[in-house]
Amino acid sequence: MERSGFDAPTVGGSLGGFVTGSGEPVLLAHGGPGLGYGHLTSLVDELAPGFRVAYFQQRGLPPSTTTGAFTVAEAVDDVAAVLDHLGWEKVWFVGHSWGGHLAFHVAEAIPDRLHGVLAVDPLGAIGDGAAAAFGAEMFARVPADRRARAEELDEKDMSGTATPEEESETWDLMWPAYFADAAHVMPRPDLPLSPAAHVGLWNDLNARLPDLEAGLVSIRVPVGVVMGDRSPMPPDLAGGSTAQAIPGAWAELVEGAGHFVWWERPGSVRAALLRLVDGRG
Repeated sequence: MERSGFDAPTVGGSLGGFVTGSGEPVLLAHGGPGLGYGHLTSLVDELAPGFRVAYFQQRGLPPSTTTGAFTVAEAVDDVAAVLDHLGWEKVWFVGHSWGGHLAFHVAEAIPDRLHGVLAVDPLGAIGDGAAAAFGAEMFARVPADRRARAEELDEKDMSGTATPEEESETWDLMWPAYFADAAHVMPRPDLPLSPAAHVGLWNDLNARLPDLEAGLVSIRVPVGVVMGDRSPMPPDLAGGSTAQAIPGAWAELVEGAGHFVWWERPGSVRAALLRLVDGRG
């Protein structure tokens, strides 16, 4: 399917991305934070038939500006900057993992720009968002003889001191843990990481969790959450409990799926988006 590139002006530079498909507008946000956006290609392919999908690299990595404050507020402003550049007054906002967590912030901060949001296996917004449980489950899924090395590399990753070679080793160790079946794993794409964006946004989102949780009750746009029932991100503690706190929100589990729900169960995220658009609740 044809895609057209864009560079959306924002504070400190621009945000590079692509638009493809036709239909109602959807803005797609990748996970991380601080990751490259290439791993969303297969989700874009799932959504583009019937939707006009824009997806962009969040700041920290090319083709977007590599500098910034790397705060949640800045990330929300960048979303608005992309919408302004595209001339989209309102969109369906779809975010995966960190992008799903960002969706809750977007729903609180700029509801007038949204038809609704769909969070795909997100970090939650209650308590610590299930971050501790997620991390524990990820390490538990790493083979025992390699777990200590994975934990050592994770400490470097979270401090922003890991070398590119160590980042690649981390992904090799941890990648299978994201999936429901370690024998059926999505081929690992190139996953560049901006340490500055990763560390900065993690620290800021953790500091803002109490305010985010307190504001969930005020969200008035339609919200859906779709999660893998075998994801290392605990569905009940992350997306499930968050949906329960948002008036009118719904959550659904996809059987046999892990963190990358659309890859293990093709069509499931599209079906959830259609449910949101159709207002079936």
